[in-house]
Amino acid sequence: DSSLSFNQRIQPFVLLAKSVKGVATGQLIMDCLAAPGVYVFEELYQSPNVIKAASLPEVAPYHSLLRLFLYGTYRDYVDNKANLPELSPAQLIKLKHLSIVSLSEKNKTLPYELLKLYLDIPTVRALEDLIIDAFYQNILQGKLDQRQQQLQVERAMGRDQEESQIEETMAILEAWSTRTGNLLTEIDRTVQKVQDEMVKDQHEREQYDKQIAAVQR
Repeated sequence: DSSLSFNQRIQPFVLLAKSVKGVATGQLIMDCLAAPGVYVFEELYQSPNVIKAASLPEVAPYHSLLRLFLYGTYRDYVDNKANLPELSPAQLIKLKHLSIVSLSEKNKTLPYELLKLYLDIPTVRALEDLIIDAFYQNILQGKLDQRQQQLQVERAMGRDQEESQIEETMAILEAWSTRTGNLLTEIDRTVQKVQDEMVKDQHEREQYDKQIAAVQR
């Protein structure tokens, strides 16, 4: 059971949280967020010592980051980067994995272009590597449709989401859908214009041929 294994992986940090207090809590949080295979954080977030330490100015940014990994996405991090600790490469990858999970909860088909924009990933190869790693971590199951340039999600781990986060995710997908619809409409118009031009050219060619034939008679 994947949810059980995820819960098991965070237990060492939950146990440590019973003895770690004060400013040291910040480092405990960062270690947890960087730990391989740890993708659920509710127990640590609800730990009494962690809640208590969150009121300390030195720990508050780390507690906010833990909350972001629990509920938020990569875009939340980008928007609040100035007030949060800097992420390590491992933490960044993990947050991007979790962001794909959040997007997939509202739409099982995710275009590569959307994911590249949302996650600030420059190439298809880098995006596919990230997704394959998410498959390996067992937080996602699905297929990479290279022909259609999209991720087809079959199953994803459950995430806690706040109401505001659900609304934001929906807004992102709706905006993408609108943008894609507008693009397809514009393509249709262009294709129609080309076809109209071809018909016009054909008609003019036929008229020209008739005039040449009349002169030759």
